[in-house]
Amino acid sequence: MTSKEIFNKVDEILLKSNKPSKDIRRLIENGEFDKEPFEMIKNLEKVEQNLKYHPEGNVLNHILLVVDKASEVKKLSENERVFMWSALLHDLGKLTTTKIRRGKITSYNHDIEGEKIGKNFLDMVSNDKKFNESVSKMIRYHMQPLFYDKNLPFFNPQNMINDVKYKEIALLSFCDRLGRGNLSLETINNEKERIEKFKQYFKTYKG
Repeated sequence: MTSKEIFNKVDEILLKSNKPSKDIRRLIENGEFDKEPFEMIKNLEKVEQNLKYHPEGNVLNHILLVVDKASEVKKLSENERVFMWSALLHDLGKLTTTKIRRGKITSYNHDIEGEKIGKNFLDMVSNDKKFNESVSKMIRYHMQPLFYDKNLPFFNPQNMINDVKYKEIALLSFCDRLGRGNLSLETINNEKERIEKFKQYFKTYKG
């Protein structure tokens, strides 16, 4: 398959499969993701994460858990296609930002780097400029709910709502948080509460 044919195949998987991870794993195992730009996704298997926050291990394991979770809730999104591709590509920035600092694995600014990498990825396989831009902006802001939770200076509500719908970011972040291994029911409920607080903030946000 050519890169554009692989893109169309993955597009179909993301929109129609109830368990996209299985079909994507199969494509990787068959060598289809050896082609540019899909090798970026395959190479996420080499990028380890802090096991304290990601007991599932490498970034590829994580994003495949995220796309499966996203598949369960995609009907809640205003644009299922943008939403599902955002789930698949949201952590591409970890390819260039993951480093060991003071003995810990970190990926600072992977959201910012991910916007550029994701846009370049899609520009290689999709001529739909609006779609490519929409996905890249979702990648850019997918960490905003966490920044809001932790009251971090990286929280940028005005820029975010200028570019994306806060409910779409909330839904993506929810899948991101649940796309981890060994989550207890208590943890899942806590994540739901945090996302609801994020949404409530924007319901009354004046700008």
